[in-house]
Amino acid sequence: MSRMFGTDGVRGIANLELTAGLAYDLGRAGAFVLTEGAHKPKILVGMDTRISGDMLESALVAGILSVGAEAVCLGVVPTPAVAYLTRKYGADAGVVISASHNPVEYNGIKFFNNQGYKLSDDLEDRIQSIIESNFEGVPAPTGEELGRKVIEESALEDYIDFAKSTIDIDLKGLKVALDCANGASYKAAVDTFRQLGAEVVVINNDPDGVNINKNCGSTHPEELMEYVVKKGCDLGLAFDGDADRCLAVDEKGNLINGDFIMAICGKYLKEQGKLNKDVVVVTVMSNLGLDIGLKKENIKTVKTKVGDRYVLEEMLKEEYKLGGEQSGHVIFLDYNTTGDGLVTGLQIATIVKKSCKSLSELAAMMTELPQILVNATVPNNKKDIHEKDEEIALEIKKIEERLHGCGRVLIRPSGTEPLVRVMLEGENQNELDEMAHALAKLIEKKANI
Repeated sequence: MSRMFGTDGVRGIANLELTAGLAYDLGRAGAFVLTEGAHKPKILVGMDTRISGDMLESALVAGILSVGAEAVCLGVVPTPAVAYLTRKYGADAGVVISASHNPVEYNGIKFFNNQGYKLSDDLEDRIQSIIESNFEGVPAPTGEELGRKVIEESALEDYIDFAKSTIDIDLKGLKVALDCANGASYKAAVDTFRQLGAEVVVINNDPDGVNINKNCGSTHPEELMEYVVKKGCDLGLAFDGDADRCLAVDEKGNLINGDFIMAICGKYLKEQGKLNKDVVVVTVMSNLGLDIGLKKENIKTVKTKVGDRYVLEEMLKEEYKLGGEQSGHVIFLDYNTTGDGLVTGLQIATIVKKSCKSLSELAAMMTELPQILVNATVPNNKKDIHEKDEEIALEIKKIEERLHGCGRVLIRPSGTEPLVRVMLEGENQNELDEMAHALAKLIEKKANI
């Protein structure tokens, strides 16, 4: 059977692929694997604003209770809140029901261990094998041994207090625009910035269950880019559906992606003496301009495969403090164990206030090389076609020769969708565009033969 867990938990179209039955199974198997040996273990459950969350929460919680664990429901909270609160509340595990930046019809279930870290592949595989073995050896307690559901009213407040504690100044005098993607940050982000004294204007913070990520948030920041200028803000912040990502917008309406955020924060942390070994961990998708910008500050970059879990793995191994992805998934390991959009936004706002510089001035430390990303639609079983097909290999070689050392070709199968992503980087945008589209067409053609 194919692997159930993707790069970020189990994800699929809710009620079709990610059914209530599967959620129940995941709750039951996850609770068993993550709490073995604990008496009356405690598992936190949080979710984003999508309509399928209620159905999946009910089923997941039923699974957790069926093995005698206690389910502590946090309601709608950002993903990083679950990671943090799992540690704060001394829980045995945390679960998030969210499909992050995906459209509303999708949902997902991802687990955190008792330290607030995403699970290793081995643990995920164990959960899957228990489901596939039809729960052989998993207890089915009765009577007083069953689990109980608890609703934690102060979860959001506790997370907001934590987020505020990550900075050491107030934000009075800053005007900040927030785009909450009609998702999990709709209360957390607005309340935090207001409590810190910033003047806050906000869009897309009115979730109705179906408008999450819809033409808004970090995947569609265009509205925010206009709004920041229109409202005369110092900066704008765009979150994704579960608020583990954050992109910024400068006072001129320019998008400041995760690479720029890491450049600005890396330089700031180094000046504070808080950037261990003067290293920022990035993925292979990060722009070459980031390497060049950080190098000028005598900061090295360490590269990993795409996926925040690989960034985190590298950070933990070498005790690096800052890492992340171009998508705005930034990990500040001194504060949280996963990408945290709110913490990221607060760090940026703090640097703007403390430096007395505009965000556009701060971002000028890095110049982005043109990068083109084109998706090729391929069947799931053909995602490695570019490694096997000679014609595709030859085409890639030709493109690399044309870029003559001032760029690169990166081909990467999507972890969650039937796509292969074709990324080209270099100096000439039009030339890259043409080559990337031609290569994506070739990959599609060969994969669908």
